[in-house]
Amino acid sequence: MSIVTKVGDQGNTRLMFNREVPKEDPRVDAYGAVDELSTAMGMLRGKPETAPDLKERILTVQKQLIGLMGEVSTPPELMAKYKESGYQCITESDLEFIESRIRDLESQLGPFTTWSIPGDSELGSLADWARTICRRAERKICALHHSSPIDNRVIMVYLNRMSDWLWLEARALDRQ
Repeated sequence: MSIVTKVGDQGNTRLMFNREVPKEDPRVDAYGAVDELSTAMGMLRGKPETAPDLKERILTVQKQLIGLMGEVSTPPELMAKYKESGYQCITESDLEFIESRIRDLESQLGPFTTWSIPGDSELGSLADWARTICRRAERKICALHHSSPIDNRVIMVYLNRMSDWLWLEARALDRQ
């Protein structure tokens, strides 16, 4: 199957299971923001000076985001089919992966008493950039949830924690 479908030529795209919708559909907007998040994280992962353990964590999260995009791009009435097809879903385990790193970073970095201003380091700025995209993705998914409920509430918690994790990673990278 070719990547060229020509559906976009008329201003439409397809959700999971070939449901055609306009490109400005809230579901497309939401998973598009998550796609941008993954790309921004990939920019940080792709830097030669990024530590191998951080590269590995980012890659794990990028793989989790593929499942998140799949869930978000599936209309509610087709979610059972999505799950039956064996597609990846965001789980409590994925959330724990992020929360564990948050605990590690908080214990290493100590308490924060002032605002941070991105720009102390290139790697930290890339993490902050990913964080701001994550916040936008979270807002888009929350808006989608209000118009078309998302069955998996872990998705919103996961993105909320991810932005916290990225903020902490940025501070750690700035200190290096």
